[in-house]
Amino acid sequence: MTAMMAYNCISRWSGALGVCAIVAIIRPALAEPRAVVELFTSQGCSSCPPADRVIGELAKDPSVIALSMPIDYWDYLGWKDTLADSRFSARQKAYSLMRGDRDVYTPQVIVNGAVHVIGSDRAGIESAIGATRKTDGVMSVPVSMTLAGKQITVSVAASTKGPAATYGEIWICSISKAVPISIGRGENRGRELTYYNVVRNVLKVGDWNGNAGSWTVPLENISREGIDAAAVFVQDGSRDRPGPMLGAAYTSLH
Repeated sequence: MTAMMAYNCISRWSGALGVCAIVAIIRPALAEPRAVVELFTSQGCSSCPPADRVIGELAKDPSVIALSMPIDYWDYLGWKDTLADSRFSARQKAYSLMRGDRDVYTPQVIVNGAVHVIGSDRAGIESAIGATRKTDGVMSVPVSMTLAGKQITVSVAASTKGPAATYGEIWICSISKAVPISIGRGENRGRELTYYNVVRNVLKVGDWNGNAGSWTVPLENISREGIDAAAVFVQDGSRDRPGPMLGAAYTSLH
């Protein structure tokens, strides 16, 4: 971002917003993931491309569910983000309110629903993953997805962590693994950028009460042109007050 809009190479925003969503998987994973990493990014942010590349690298790690959630609050700067969703802007603000700070910026990564890091700081992201994993309940609940015919079944195991993981909301995300974009105006004008694991839609599957359960979602509710993966996650709290990630999964659809 420009000097008038940036601080320490990141773009900050403090407007009021609503809230957003959360993520999951579709076929049994080979191993339980250790982290859900959400990147809040923008095509209009000159500081974001390095963070977008980091998400691309993390997307190759089967132990990490890396997600891009493009925000829309920089659209007025001269380029309307073609992937942005106001729900992601709202989700980012909700995280800030839960932490009790005003740290809403791009590129910002939220690790396991708990810690924020500059999105281009790969070492910082790894450190945050390690730190959040020490918290009881974080990424402790096995989650899987089964794709059969025209339905996806999300299965969540019973909690073994007692009060640390006894309630959560289950969300499933439609994902485009790689989206190339030609930027015509704004700070990244003239650049061809690729965004990885872009969340294109989010859908609440249900509520989890600490006991084992399964939920079925029609495939047509998440699949459309350009969607080639899905993620599901169980998150403590609610959409408006998102807390730590309790479990998650990711799968390709094709």
